Amino acid sequence: MEKTKAEHMTDDLIPIQKKFNIQEVSDILGIYKGTIKNYEQKKIFPKPKRNPINGYREYTEEDIQVLKRILTRGK
Repeated sequence: MEKTKAEHMTDDLIPIQKKFNIQEVSDILGIYKGTIKNYEQKKIFPKPKRNPINGYREYTEEDIQVLKRILTRGK
């Protein structure tokens, strides 16, 4: 059975990954935004990707998992 044009188009789409801002990440991790920025500056946390248009930090779910592991490692 041959695919329709719409089915071919969906094969070419790249899945969109949700991006989280620093406030959302701080809420998820239970720490202040300032703590995240401080840990980045001290190189405890890796620097996140930034939105090329507005320069805001953008975190993926994988980034948040890394930050969680770093936080639990220190306890």
